[in-house]
Amino acid sequence: MTPDALAALHARCFTMPRPWSAAEFAALLTSKGVFVQSTAAGFALGREIAGESELLTLAVDPALQRQGHGRRLLTAFEAESRKRGATEALLEVAATNTGARNLYESAGYRESGRRALYYTPPQGEKIDAILMCKTLI
Repeated sequence: MTPDALAALHARCFTMPRPWSAAEFAALLTSKGVFVQSTAAGFALGREIAGESELLTLAVDPALQRQGHGRRLLTAFEAESRKRGATEALLEVAATNTGARNLYESAGYRESGRRALYYTPPQGEKIDAILMCKTLI
């Protein structure tokens, strides 16, 4: 997927945190260790550094959600992470994003910490970020 396509899909999926721009995706894609796994339904953007892989964002077209696409993208992220030498995967998710939290928990991720009041939604009170991790070996 091109940076423009990544940004367009990200904008359809997220209002909080704010959607990333095509320029931000383009810059990330040139960064060391960054990789993208994509399908027609969505993408997972990750970064592997020193044996750890971070899921930077995962987006599935809203019209195609709850059909297993997110799980397949998460599995592809983990496989690519292992291929690159990662032994642990990390991510953060909004405490209010129960769909994503359920996906990650069912895939074996466990809560490893919190960032209090990390996300600022367009309206309303700030939301905690939940840090999650999973051993990949």
